[in-house]
Amino acid sequence: MSHSRLTSPLGASATGASTSIRPALLGKGFRPFFLLAALYAAGVVPIWLLMFGGQLDAAPHLGAMYWHAHEMVFGFAAAVIAGFLLTAVGNWTGRETAVGIPLALLAVLWMLGRVAILLGDVLPGALSAAVDLAFLPALALVCTRPLLAAKSWRNYPLIAILGGLTLANLGVHLGAHGIYPHWLRLGNIVAVDIVVLVVVVISGRVIPMFTRNTTGVATARTLPWLDRLAALAVALVALADAAGLDLRVAAAASGIGAAALFVRGFLFGARQIWRHPLLWVLHAAHAFIAVGLLLRAGASLTPELPWSSALHALTAGGIGMATLGMMARVGLGHTGRMLVVPRSIAIAFGLVAAGAALRVLAGWLPPGAYLPSLSFAGLLWAAGFGIYAVVHGPILLSPRVDGRPG
Repeated sequence: MSHSRLTSPLGASATGASTSIRPALLGKGFRPFFLLAALYAAGVVPIWLLMFGGQLDAAPHLGAMYWHAHEMVFGFAAAVIAGFLLTAVGNWTGRETAVGIPLALLAVLWMLGRVAILLGDVLPGALSAAVDLAFLPALALVCTRPLLAAKSWRNYPLIAILGGLTLANLGVHLGAHGIYPHWLRLGNIVAVDIVVLVVVVISGRVIPMFTRNTTGVATARTLPWLDRLAALAVALVALADAAGLDLRVAAAASGIGAAALFVRGFLFGARQIWRHPLLWVLHAAHAFIAVGLLLRAGASLTPELPWSSALHALTAGGIGMATLGMMARVGLGHTGRMLVVPRSIAIAFGLVAAGAALRVLAGWLPPGAYLPSLSFAGLLWAAGFGIYAVVHGPILLSPRVDGRPG
């Protein structure tokens, strides 16, 4: 596809628009949002640990626990989703999403949302909620225009997913202000379900392709019906949670989703991936999602399996490793660099994996070991994203090495 075909939202050639963009940080959506996501993950988790340990006063009107849950989904994960979609939609459609000033405004809107949540006890409740709620609809609008223009039907569900996240976020705010109190917790849970669905869908598209291209193992594959089953099962989990259905419905859907993902992971293949950090991090993320769904099925049926372990297998493990792996890959590929990470990034992957695994296991540890293990797990996880910010920050701030736009 020639660059002359790419058009910006203002109708100008994307090639011409991109080459004139300064700074390079605003040349493509992944640049500011991946950097913001990494910095936020590295900072917000230690802050949460200080709150949890009593060294800091509890967060504003959401409360410490729900502030942490909200910001990891609607802050961190939303930023990664934004960076991915703003970049991928341009590739899928041949039309630019947002660069330059429009991209800067989106990034500022995301940051204002974080401030609005932090100052939720100071600002009027409606204003705090409105500022935080504005980002995802704005992102959806920017991404919908090129998808509609290109008639990219296959990718329309991703816009519906942004709508679902917006409704979940609205539920959190309504719960925080006492209108629907149960949605303070439920909105965060449904949002996690939706983000897991995004990971399940995208991983089915990219992991077998990346595995074949990198290792040359032609047998790495997936099955369309298995992809649909896995996505449908996770979507049913989200719907069951949102509708307040019997826990056995979500448990059954989680179990089916876990089985589908375990089979799919076997089809992806694991031969030779351990020599390629950009591969094993995505395979590990996929495995964490499968384990998390299995644990969630069990936790819904018996108290012997802690809910927090299932939740953090899905979030810290599945979402955390998938986002970090894709941030590293996209950051290299879309700046014209070889898809080979330095040892420091491989260490970052390992730290996030270790932090996630320890956080999952913490649910089974004796009470005296719970807080130390949780703190250590959180610091390991945050350190992984901190390393990414330090190592990839200069890459995200610099023009492409091949001179091409973006």
